[in-house]
Amino acid sequence: MSMITWPVPVPSLPEGVYAPLADAARAAAAAYGAARQRYPRQQLAEEVATGADGTPTMLVDALVEAAIVDVIDQAQVNLLSEEAGFIDHGSAVTLVIDPMDGSANAAMGVPLSCFAGAVFRDGVATEALTVWLDTGRAWWAVAGEPTPYRTSGRTTMDGSSIAMLRPKDNSREAWLRVASRVDRVRVLSTTCLETALVAEGSMDAFVDPGSDTHRIMDLAAAMVTLPAAGGVVMDVRGRPLEFDLDLSRRWSGIAAATQRMADELAEAVG
Repeated sequence: MSMITWPVPVPSLPEGVYAPLADAARAAAAAYGAARQRYPRQQLAEEVATGADGTPTMLVDALVEAAIVDVIDQAQVNLLSEEAGFIDHGSAVTLVIDPMDGSANAAMGVPLSCFAGAVFRDGVATEALTVWLDTGRAWWAVAGEPTPYRTSGRTTMDGSSIAMLRPKDNSREAWLRVASRVDRVRVLSTTCLETALVAEGSMDAFVDPGSDTHRIMDLAAAMVTLPAAGGVVMDVRGRPLEFDLDLSRRWSGIAAATQRMADELAEAVG
């Protein structure tokens, strides 16, 4: 069985990241690197449990999240994560974390997976960090403060370059409607990384075309990073994106360069 042989770098984090969030990102990268050295691709992809969100947990998910839980236990802040669910330490601070976004990519060695987390203080998102695990590159944003990232500023689908979730049974028609309007479509299978790329202007938008796949941890980092970069994150059907411990809640997220572009995408999805 084949191994993934190249190393996972230590994340390159800017100064000022909330310490438990930074420590969680470093723990995720270290655990993923160790997992790649120890287990072959097929074993990393094995489903070993069902997460708190009701979806299958791959071995690579379990190993990375376990390392993060250890960090959070030491920091004594709360954690909301897709596998472990809510871990309550009685703190006013909750880290909403996707330990390994793009698990299928990560398990097979496709270098498109990331750690993403947001700091919620009394239910309000105040800070977000996304780390591209195979490169160590990081996007950090604080609510209400300027960032070095800016969206492309595009206001229309025509001529745009976007990413979408893969078409599913309940979203195929909408997927094709959107794809027929834009210039280029990518399917990278890692929402948190794709929304970060929208924030920095590498793509004009990302959208789930109505499949209601997203949980709060898929969108939490984008809820801070996109507005700070001049963009918009919203639900296709206009449902509020809000902190909630109920992991059965789902959204169809849009991350777009502008509100006008987001509205046009939502209309196209229908």
